[in-house]
Amino acid sequence: MGVRESVSAAFAAQPRERFLPEATRGSAGLDEPLPIGHGQTNSQPRTVRTMLELLDVKPDMRVLDVGAGSGWTTALLAELTGPGGSVTGVERVPELVARAGDNVAAAGVPWARIRTADPRALGAADEAPFDRVLVSAMARTVPRELVAQLAPGGVMVVPVQGRMLRVVRRPPPHDDPADAEVTAHGYYRFVPLVTP
Repeated sequence: MGVRESVSAAFAAQPRERFLPEATRGSAGLDEPLPIGHGQTNSQPRTVRTMLELLDVKPDMRVLDVGAGSGWTTALLAELTGPGGSVTGVERVPELVARAGDNVAAAGVPWARIRTADPRALGAADEAPFDRVLVSAMARTVPRELVAQLAPGGVMVVPVQGRMLRVVRRPPPHDDPADAEVTAHGYYRFVPLVTP
């Protein structure tokens, strides 16, 4: 199965409405970001699809989901890794951590979980390295702290100053996080990435 087919299967397995607050579930079919409270949104489905296709998650990979929000992307990523993989979603807003945790638990993907983000650091360095990192908030620059959490050859997809970037950590001997391969893939809007 190709990447587009895999992503379509993940969308079918984890419908967006299951991850939205009750008040916005009726709008789940709209191709636009929807509020989930606390100034955060559930991203536009077309944007999520593009990000997942760029990320190209394979079965059995270890994945980090930064800015997990409602838990929808965490569950989608878990569909892509399958039970041989693992997905860690990190979120800063305590109320969203609890709700996303419940959503992911109900999604039937026990190899995925939500944890509270460390306010002093980006990502989950204690669980690194990851094969893939998805960032669902707008950064000002490529977050080197997250590049450092990628395994050599690992991929991160992150919006930076309005552009969607695909960042590949080079394998040794050129695997310095500052020397990653970066390509741009269109223009997007996101809530800001909160950095320490």
